[in-house]
Amino acid sequence: MPPFEEETEVESLEVTARTVNEAIEKALSRLGKTREDVDVSVLSEGSRGILGIGSEDARILVSPREPLVPFVPPPPEVPVAPVRPPPLPSGKVAETAQEILEGLLAGMRISATVEIRPMPTATAEDGFVAMLDILGAEDVGILIGRRGDTLGALQFLVTLMVSRKVGRWSKVLVDVEGYRVRRESSLRTLATRMAQRVQQTRVPMALEAMPPNERRIVHLTLQENPAVSTSSTGEGEDRHIIISPKR
Repeated sequence: MPPFEEETEVESLEVTARTVNEAIEKALSRLGKTREDVDVSVLSEGSRGILGIGSEDARILVSPREPLVPFVPPPPEVPVAPVRPPPLPSGKVAETAQEILEGLLAGMRISATVEIRPMPTATAEDGFVAMLDILGAEDVGILIGRRGDTLGALQFLVTLMVSRKVGRWSKVLVDVEGYRVRRESSLRTLATRMAQRVQQTRVPMALEAMPPNERRIVHLTLQENPAVSTSSTGEGEDRHIIISPKR
């Protein structure tokens, strides 16, 4: 294998080591990245063998994630014919959610602006009735958290508080600088790339553990793929997707 200096332009890095954790640490060291900067796919968990005989190293594939960049809204287009923009969500729910989220951010001592966004059709079909975007925060990573955990918790808290205040269950989607849109695009790219690898090798591949909403994106991306199928396995935070070749 050539020196790492010649590999700086590769998108993915395949690494072997005694254990999966050792392989991950080895890959992170070679890429010069942190665990939050990469997606990890376990190609083989390895085996200890019997009395050290027949042991097999763990093998993983590490793909750097796209860098988080500030969301810049595209300039408005002038339509040829009058087009009605998507309606804003119910005023009471959206404005209540905006007020609650601004209060939570103030309590966290985070200076940012909360804007009400038009509801995308797909988001409305998932049961959400309002969408908010946090803009201008100094450190969006603090609000997003590892695997989006902090953002998910903030979204749940806003939904719970809004529902109690308006007297009915009202799901509110909370985003930070368009992070969810970029993360969805990254997951779709990863799912497609891994499906192609499974199709070529005919070997099932495990993706890293993901929260339910991210697993759903992968399932939906590959549901019409005639060459592979997807399934979820594991419990709690360790639940992950297996991409398998169709027989």
